[in-house]
Amino acid sequence: MWLQSTVVLASCAALVSAGFVKPPTDLKNVSSYAGTNVRYKEVPSGICETTEGVKSYSGYVDTGDNDHMFFWFFESHKDPKNAPLSVWFNGGPGSSSMIGLFQEVGPCRMYPNGTLYKNEYAWNKDSNLLVIDQPVTTGFSYKDLANVIYDSKNLTMKKVDGDECPSNLGEHETCMTLSMPSAKSVPSSTSGAAPTVWKILQGFFGAFPDYANTTLHLRTESYGGHYAPVFGSYILDQDAKEISNAIKLNLTSVVIGNGWIDPKIQYASYYNFTVSPGNTYDYKPYNESTSTLLFNSMYGKGNCTTLVDKCEKENTDSACRKAEKFCAANVEEVWDTLNRDYYDVRELLPDPFPYERYVKYLNEPHVLEAIGAYQSYLEGSDLISNTFWDAGDWGRSTMPYISHLLESKVPVIMHAGDSDYICNWIGNEVIANKVGGSDFVRAGYVNMEVDGVDTPGQVKQAGSFAYARVYYSGHEVPWYQPEAAYAIHHRALNGMDIATGKTKVSEDYATKGTPTSTFREGNATMQYHVLPSGTIYDYEKHAPVSSQGKQAR
Repeated sequence: MWLQSTVVLASCAALVSAGFVKPPTDLKNVSSYAGTNVRYKEVPSGICETTEGVKSYSGYVDTGDNDHMFFWFFESHKDPKNAPLSVWFNGGPGSSSMIGLFQEVGPCRMYPNGTLYKNEYAWNKDSNLLVIDQPVTTGFSYKDLANVIYDSKNLTMKKVDGDECPSNLGEHETCMTLSMPSAKSVPSSTSGAAPTVWKILQGFFGAFPDYANTTLHLRTESYGGHYAPVFGSYILDQDAKEISNAIKLNLTSVVIGNGWIDPKIQYASYYNFTVSPGNTYDYKPYNESTSTLLFNSMYGKGNCTTLVDKCEKENTDSACRKAEKFCAANVEEVWDTLNRDYYDVRELLPDPFPYERYVKYLNEPHVLEAIGAYQSYLEGSDLISNTFWDAGDWGRSTMPYISHLLESKVPVIMHAGDSDYICNWIGNEVIANKVGGSDFVRAGYVNMEVDGVDTPGQVKQAGSFAYARVYYSGHEVPWYQPEAAYAIHHRALNGMDIATGKTKVSEDYATKGTPTSTFREGNATMQYHVLPSGTIYDYEKHAPVSSQGKQAR
């Protein structure tokens, strides 16, 4: 639908360091909860975490059926033995969580020139952080490995016998070690992926008992709007059972950024974002003819709305797949004619933000060895993306699962960067008003307060449910507005109000402000020329650094 075609091509452009991966021989092996096996090692300081005395571990939870799920764990900078555990996964489906680790929430980031630098707003400042690649074949998680020649232009793999990389590679070919399973041997839906995530957490806590006496917090974005509600609900259901050789996971909060949650609402939001009422950057991409065609594709007889309704009613893979196919081609992908980034409408393609250099770094032999990786790194798994698509998973709503979490007294925080098109803030706001309940609908927007930062957005909250619109931010809010994203995470972690972080949230807490969020950025940060590769982002101006400008911090 939206992620893989862009992400995989971008990542493969940086694979010059790739080669066949030698299997690690130094992983510690531990039998763990729920019948899992865990293989891991301590990662040397400087590979990502650079703070003295803070440990990180990476490895695999073997969850059964030849599935080997990669994790990278970072201790909290404060009292890790008693800190809460935040679990991060990216969306896709099939997007590696190393995206979030290196571009968003982890302790390190990388400039376009390959310089590693410290993320001052890392989410392991005061919580332990577990980053998971899932479903299997995503990122470093593997199944049925083979040495292959990977064609980054055609996205094809050709198996190679032996361990020697051929010398006669084509321009777009690279030697890599990758997973080659069939579609029948991987999950085809979010609900199908949930048991494995539960097993990963069981395996982790069994292998690392020092970090097990804690609360669990799910953090995600994009297709994570499917993942987190479904995974969270599955965790609650499992905790309600008496399962031998397993521990209760104590889910305590969920945060979803720019989530893909409800297709009917969010396909309609493409019209809302581009035509009426429009976005807040004064960008009007379509003429009257295209706008009329887009409206008809959404609401005309037999078109997107009708097909999504049929998907909801029949709940069959075929009906949902048909809805996905029509709505994507005729509503969402009208945008593709514009040559603008649908993750950040301010930028033309190719967009140099967020920085992609880390992909090459993760394929460097010393890094693969340091983290105990068994396969080469790609940002996305086409197999997972296509398998979920074929099963109609994209076309199904996860709003009922969010309602289940809230009914179970699990706080849910939604936020959205307002320059993102693909999971835009207008659609997310409609969803928030539907799942938040009457008290949330009656609440008002208030400015978000973050020390040292001009107002980064607005928040509406009632009890344990909140929605935040984040200004000057694309799809990956922690990259564009790191202070604000960290504040949302930290406040949710501690049960504080999202707007200020000063009030402990109770059931009757509600923000009092304007019924709608009306701030308009205007077009000052819109770009009308393609930016050079290696351009640096200015976080204070929310725009690229000019040739005479100062460097981004």
